[in-house]
Amino acid sequence: MNKQELADLIFPGAEDVSYYEEKYPARELPEGAVVTRFAPSPTGFVHIGALEQCIIETLLVKQSKGVLILRIEDTDQKRTIENGVAGILDAMRDFDIAFDEGMTGETESVGAYGPYRQTLRQEIYEAYAKYLIENDRAYPCFATEEDLADLRKKQEEAGLDTIGYYGEWAIYRDYPEDEAAKRIQNGDPYVIRFKSTGKPDGKITVKDLVKGKTEMPQNIMDVVLIKGDGLPTYHFAHAVDDHLMRTTHVIRSNEWFTSVPLHLELFYALGFKAPKYCHYAPMLKNDVKTDAEGQPVLDESGEPVMTKRKISKRKDPEAAVSYYHEEGIPAESVKEYLMTIANSDFEMWRRNNENADLYDFPFAWKKMSTTEGALFDMDKLIDVSKNVISRFSAQKVYNDVYAWAKRYDDVLCAMLQDEDYSLRVFGIERGADIKKKRKDIGRWSDVRDYIFYMYDDVFESTDIEYEYQVISDKETLTKIFTLYVDEYYNAADDNGQWFERMKDLAERIGYAREVKIWKQDKEAWPGHVGDVSTALRVGLTGRRNTPDLYQIMQVMGTDRIRARLKLAQKRL
Repeated sequence: MNKQELADLIFPGAEDVSYYEEKYPARELPEGAVVTRFAPSPTGFVHIGALEQCIIETLLVKQSKGVLILRIEDTDQKRTIENGVAGILDAMRDFDIAFDEGMTGETESVGAYGPYRQTLRQEIYEAYAKYLIENDRAYPCFATEEDLADLRKKQEEAGLDTIGYYGEWAIYRDYPEDEAAKRIQNGDPYVIRFKSTGKPDGKITVKDLVKGKTEMPQNIMDVVLIKGDGLPTYHFAHAVDDHLMRTTHVIRSNEWFTSVPLHLELFYALGFKAPKYCHYAPMLKNDVKTDAEGQPVLDESGEPVMTKRKISKRKDPEAAVSYYHEEGIPAESVKEYLMTIANSDFEMWRRNNENADLYDFPFAWKKMSTTEGALFDMDKLIDVSKNVISRFSAQKVYNDVYAWAKRYDDVLCAMLQDEDYSLRVFGIERGADIKKKRKDIGRWSDVRDYIFYMYDDVFESTDIEYEYQVISDKETLTKIFTLYVDEYYNAADDNGQWFERMKDLAERIGYAREVKIWKQDKEAWPGHVGDVSTALRVGLTGRRNTPDLYQIMQVMGTDRIRARLKLAQKRL
């Protein structure tokens, strides 16, 4: 029996690979168009690092008029969860990620290069595995778990640096075809392994768009291509899929970089042109270093020793992209922050292009981290989010906050029922004509605390500590509140007129009408107009720091202002 006959025995119904080459022709796209794929496994939640990858892919595809594919790599059936694909799609929709091709549901898809779920592509993998057997680049291997364990033990006892199934240790790579056929016909379990031609001392130069050129050891491992259950391994499946889907760029985390020599050898053995590889450093976070027993490691002064580690699905809630939705951090903010991590000059670009679309950013591979990833910083994310939200219109803020509140905050949802009034609340210090925009809101889960004082029912039921600062005695506060509503407040005033009246009130009760006057002789005055306006601010809102007081009062209106100052006097 020859290799052709052995291949026919193993894969009797497999098509010739030429069939698939014709079925999935080269794409007709503009020169330089990027074709790439987001290829998660449906085994749990979507990781924040995967979202970063997908944002980069989306940007490259949009700018080059290419194609972004959603391919589901589900060959590890033991880890696949129910509705895993739907969960991935929902997570991506939350971040406005749209795919040009691929899965659109658990069983539905769109595009001419499918199926886009690997378990539905088994016949394709069989055709290419058959091709490798015919060309002496793959073979059936009957090694049991016991055989492999014994092999590892002997390698360790021999003090070998490389442990695995390769070279002389690959006991079935030169097994006679006749013997292999008999065992297959007898029903003996087996896998299909790759026959590597790599040399133990051989080197390969890997070109990576992020890392540049790197010399690496050749692959020598006879890795499994088709498992005992008939499904492919990741290594084999991704090579076949990326070729037939005409992928031009493979974008992934550094953890896969050591696999590149194997992947390149697979591509070349299959007669494929390899895609461009782009490996970048994953995000890290600071954490307390622990010993083997899980106890904190302390330095000489008794302080915990800090270390950097990858964001963990098991330990860190922020690892799941759903966390950001639940916290009410807008998708735009998360994407903006991830881009600051992905490319070192993004922040400068954003400062110079405040209103530009994120996907207009001139992304550069050389600006990505090659070794140690950027530290994930929640405080920095919230700061970025405050800037992003400051550019939103009042209508968008209302729409997004209300949609979030309906899912996560019943009290806030009830507060926002009056849309017209709420739009005026969110419109304070907001709008294209505002030079200094408010930047107090970083996530929707903070909104209720920031605007509660604009809603009477919530304000009146809240236990508030009025921290009046400079003016705190009851007599002076009562005088300010009474005089203001009786003689100085005029709803028709513009901002300038309003502040002049505030100065007049300050002067009437013996305070400097200008801060600069007070600074010239602080002993002559108990305070200045700013202290008077602060007393009014606290009386009206219960807060010392708020957006513009004039705009707040314009939204509150006369009746509410009178009622609030009466309540403040009552609570003195």
